[in-house]
Amino acid sequence: MSTYTATISWSRNGATFSDNKYSRVHEWSFDGGIRIPASASPHIVPLPYSSEKAVDPEEAFVASLSSCHMLWFLNLAALKGFTVESYEDIAEGIMNHGADKKLAVTQVTLRPNVKFTGAKIPSKEEADALHHKAHDECFIARSVKTDVRCEPRS
Repeated sequence: MSTYTATISWSRNGATFSDNKYSRVHEWSFDGGIRIPASASPHIVPLPYSSEKAVDPEEAFVASLSSCHMLWFLNLAALKGFTVESYEDIAEGIMNHGADKKLAVTQVTLRPNVKFTGAKIPSKEEADALHHKAHDECFIARSVKTDVRCEPRS
């Protein structure tokens, strides 16, 4: 078993708060020391109470799925003896009302563009099989139905 942590920090910074006109900009920090500016999506919370320059949770969800798929794809391609020169994915998530009528990211589409090099280049069928296997192995894709719990500390 492995444990992964993220620290999410926000402060009111003197805003009134009860008028709902407070900044949703906050920070994500991770065990390696990296700090990432985060915010509610400007699609959900209008500017200036959100920030287009920060990562929002919906973008992070899409990026997480794409990144996991890519990492598995690269691993599987290497194991098959293929050399990947570059990999770019313009992934897209769609926010819509789910069956329960509540907003959710209801679809994520990965659009990877993979360039291979070397003497052994996979056929389209082999590349498609690598993507299928990467999807099956991706921890994040398999976690989408995760039991999310909230255990307040205060």
